[in-house]
Amino acid sequence: MNSKKPDNVVFNTDTQKYDAALKPYSTNLGAPAIQLMDTIAWKNRSINKVNHKIQTRYQELKEAYDKMMAEFDHNNLIYNAKFSFEPIIGEQYHLYTKQDGTNFLSIIAPDQCNFESLGSFYLNADQIWEKL
Repeated sequence: MNSKKPDNVVFNTDTQKYDAALKPYSTNLGAPAIQLMDTIAWKNRSINKVNHKIQTRYQELKEAYDKMMAEFDHNNLIYNAKFSFEPIIGEQYHLYTKQDGTNFLSIIAPDQCNFESLGSFYLNADQIWEKL
């Protein structure tokens, strides 16, 4: 005879034994009710924090990339320009455009000549030109 036990009796139908003492939770009627916690607020806070952190890191990487590309463009422009001297590390030089559109590097400052200035540059110890 398979009789149904009341809800307040802990009877395991598989083993046909009473196993209230083996449960990882309390089983008597006076025990606190098991309620699911609302994790939506925690998830939303965590998602916002992670999104903010990733967005901040992305902006830092984008700024570093933009700076590196500008440095690459300046160096490419200077190394493709014409100059008839060997630049000295630590010195300041000026890049100009001639009337025919060619670029050249000079030691003459922009206020001392009439060429179109593309900027002043400094050659650092790594042989990289830095715009001043």
